[in-house]
Formats: sequence, C-alpha cells, structure tokens
Amino acid sequence: MAEVTGSSPVPPTSTARYDFQLDRALTPDDLARIEAEMATSVAADHQFILAEYTFDEARSALVRFQQPFKIEIMDDLASAAATAGLPPPNVTTYQHGEFQDLCRGPHVESTGKIGPFKLLSVAGAYWRGNSDRPMLQRIYGTAWETQEQLDQYLWRRDEARKRDHRKLGVALDLFSFNEVSPGSAFWHPKGQRIWRTLEGAMRELQDRRGYQEISTPIVVSKRLWEQSGHWDLYRDNMFIIESEGEEFSLKPMNCPESTVIYRTRTRSYRDLPLRLSEYGRLHRNELSGTLSGLTRVRHFIQDDGHIYVRPDQIELEVAALLEEVREVYAWFDLPVEFVFSTKPAKALGDPALWEKAELMIEKALRDSGAKWRLNPGDGAFYAPKIDIIVRDALGREWQTATVQVDLVMLPERFDLTYTDEAGERVRPIAIHRAIYGSLERFIGILVEHYGGAFPFWLAPEQVVIIPIADRHHEFVEAGAAILRAAGIRVTIDDSSNRMQNKIRMAQEQKVPLMLVVGDKEIEAGGAAPRWRDGTQEPATSWETLATALSARAAARTA
Repeated sequence: MAEVTGSSPVPPTSTARYDFQLDRALTPDDLARIEAEMATSVAADHQFILAEYTFDEARSALVRFQQPFKIEIMDDLASAAATAGLPPPNVTTYQHGEFQDLCRGPHVESTGKIGPFKLLSVAGAYWRGNSDRPMLQRIYGTAWETQEQLDQYLWRRDEARKRDHRKLGVALDLFSFNEVSPGSAFWHPKGQRIWRTLEGAMRELQDRRGYQEISTPIVVSKRLWEQSGHWDLYRDNMFIIESEGEEFSLKPMNCPESTVIYRTRTRSYRDLPLRLSEYGRLHRNELSGTLSGLTRVRHFIQDDGHIYVRPDQIELEVAALLEEVREVYAWFDLPVEFVFSTKPAKALGDPALWEKAELMIEKALRDSGAKWRLNPGDGAFYAPKIDIIVRDALGREWQTATVQVDLVMLPERFDLTYTDEAGERVRPIAIHRAIYGSLERFIGILVEHYGGAFPFWLAPEQVVIIPIADRHHEFVEAGAAILRAAGIRVTIDDSSNRMQNKIRMAQEQKVPLMLVVGDKEIEAGGAAPRWRDGTQEPATSWETLATALSARAAARTA
C-alpha cells in the first residue's frame, strides 16, 4: 500500500510538495496521469470537508490503514503535549471525494476553486531529512490564480535552469569544483578576470571614500575566538588546527582581527571615522549536503569593511554606506531594497544608545530616497542592521550584503577606546559592512542574472578579433595591441576553424564584441564592431575604437 505524507492542498500562487512511499520509481508519464486525475477532481468541484477526531480515534484509524509515517507524527505530537503537561491533541482532517488526510488547513471551499496547476518534478527525499530513514519519492507542484501567472512562473523556472551558474560556469570556462577540496571553487583565467574586475571596481570606490585596506592572517589562535565569543557559539562551523599544543582555526570571519589593528595605537576622536577594508579569505565548515555551487561554499572571500566611528558620526556614515551600496548595484542593473532590523527582545548595550542609533539609521534611510522597509525586533543582539536585498533579471530576491551598527560586541569584548575632546577614554562604535558580500556567491548571482552574457565592462573576454585569412594577422595583431594598451581584454581567434565556426564560438562564449577583419577593414585602417545583440557599427580606426571602448568600460553600465 502506498503511503503519502506532505503538505495541505496547494493554495493559489504557491508551490508545494508531497511525499510517497511506493514499490517502484515514478516517471514523467506518472506525473501526466496524476495531473489528469487532478483535473478530473477539479472539474468535479469536490467540497473540502473538515472533520475533527480525538487523538485515539485518529491514531487507531492510521494503524488500521497501515500509515506508519503519520503514526510517528501523531506520537511526536502526543510526546510534545506530555512534555508541556497537556493531554494529546485532537486531530483535524480534510476530505475531498474519496481522499482524506491529516491536515490543519485552511483550504479553499472546493476543488473547483483551485486555479491552474502543474506538477513539476519528482525526486528522492529521506523521511524527515535523515539519511538513516526510508527514502520516499517527493512530487513537487505549483498552483496559481491565472494561467498567465502559471505560464510566467514556468518560464522563470525554465530560464533559471538555463542560467544555472553551475552549468554556465563550466560552459564559459569560468570555474570548476573538484573533490580534492569540497566546497571550494577553482577559478579559471576567465573567472579570475571577472573576480579582479569586481575587486578593482570596489577598490576604486573605497579609495574615493577614504578606506584603508588591510590584510589579516588566515590561521588564528583560539584565544581570539574565545574573546569574541565565536569559540563557544560557532566552533562546529570552524576548521580547527593544532600546532605545538595550541589550538588555532582558519578564520570564519574578519571582524575580531580588525580590532587587533585598531588597538596597535592610541586613537583620538580626530582619527574617526577609521575605515578599514579587507578582502578576507574565510573558511566555514559547512555540511557537505548544504554545499551548492558558488552560492554555498566552505572557502570564500568577502569584501569586508569595519568602520570605527564616534556616536555622533553614525548618521553620516550610514548615509554614505547606503549611497555606496546604491552606486555599486547600479553597475549591475540590480534594484536594491534595504531592510532595517531593530532591537530584539534580548539585546546587549545601553538602551538609550540603541534608541539614538536607530533614530539616526532611520533618518539616513528616509533621507536616502531609497526603497526600504522596517523589520522590527530582528536586529542582532549587539547591533541594529540593514540587510541589502536585490532582485535579479528573473525577479528572484537575494540577500547579498549587510550593514551592522555594532554598539557593544567588538567595542566591549575587545576593550576598544578613543580619546575624546575632554581627554576621556570612551568607546567607539563599530560598523560592519559588506557590499558584494561573499564574492563567490555574488559572482554566482551575476552569472544567473546575466545568463552568462556579462556587460562589456565586466566580461572576461570583451573583444574577439577574427582574421579572415592569414594575410590579415599582422594588421589584427597591431590593432589588438592598441586595444590592450587601452585596457581592453582582447582575444584573437587565429585557429584553423572556418570563419563561421569562429563567429559561432564567440557567440556561444557570449563575448560582447566581435571584430571580423579582412581586406576591406585593412583598406579602411580599422574594424567594424559587431555587438552581441546584433548591432553593427561602421568601421573605425583602432585608436578611435580603443578610446570609445575604454570609456564604455569605465562607465560600468549594465
């Protein structure tokens, strides 16, 4: 007998799943047949009938129908009630047609009220996510209010598969993964060019904003992590190393180490704000089952920043950070929303300072003109925070970066001080900030956002030059040298492939600009740009082209 276990019937505009234990594997043909039965049920407009049973009645029925998984759920409910000193709870079911199942509800009135739907896929799923428990078959489905919404959802889903950064990363020769270092990307030359371009753009912004770049060790004594609190709270996620009887770890974050630099000298109120930036190489011991391409890794680099400020500087500094974030994400045509999370129920630090900091942050958000929303009570125990949410080309939301106004953790735990105008030693406030966040994860998002077709300024190969015949090579080499001198990333395809194959390969590699060079181009003394979108421009000299392309790259337009 098949047993089913899963969620309630699908409400409009949602996805759901249901798990089955069967004596054979389901196939796509099975999904088609199940969909047909579902359509029949919708057409019959069966009422969803709610019924309530005592715990014993419901459990007895499940025993009679040989439903061990649901019996286990029931027994867990009874155990939880007993722990709380309560009797076993009553149980509700819903029935439509001949089908009846445990369910809390609520439901639509009848099956006829269910909108357009689609079964999406079937996959294996261990009972309760435990690999020591039975393997079930999980069917995923979705239902929407209108056919148009369903079609749009299916298009986005199909497009997301095509844009999967794990596939495109290999196809475009950007990066790879290998079992010798699980959860760590091996960056190929093209991927590293993207990396360095992002890094260079951020460094330029940070230079304008007065950051000072630092670099701190990867291997750090447990003494630092004990002082920060990470040893007690985060140790299971750290890679531990022992040397000469002392324990160390690969650093999972940069925050505590920035305080080491802060404390190397006495700081004055005139020294603040002190803006320290770092491309910190971090390691976190994520479970192997959670690893997912670039978006969940064990080794990554973060564009970290720690800004030490006086309390009266919070508003201006946060306002500047909001502007930094908006400038950066405009480079990628990624709309930004800020989520402001305020003091949680359990928080450390002076309540008056919390209130003052939150008022300053809120004013900075209001004055910025940016889109933002309040998330009351969800701040860190030591800091109100602003999370940065972006929406990609498929409408998916990603949290990429964060700004935390740390009132107590770093300042108190590491006894940070500065000398104020009166000569008194007082605590600074530490602002933690990342804009890209993890560069690995951010590049994964960008690969999918662009579908691998990076804008000109970011593309690992910006121009491919295709000589038609051997006699054109000298002219092409001279032109490529002029473009490279202007900072343009140029490849010459001088392979033995036919010209049409060269053009096709450049298109498959999503190179923004192709220059096909033959006798006419040599006579004109330049080349005619052919852009990835099919736009063809008239021939121009190498020098003019170099100037135009250099300006285009510098503008960082998406």
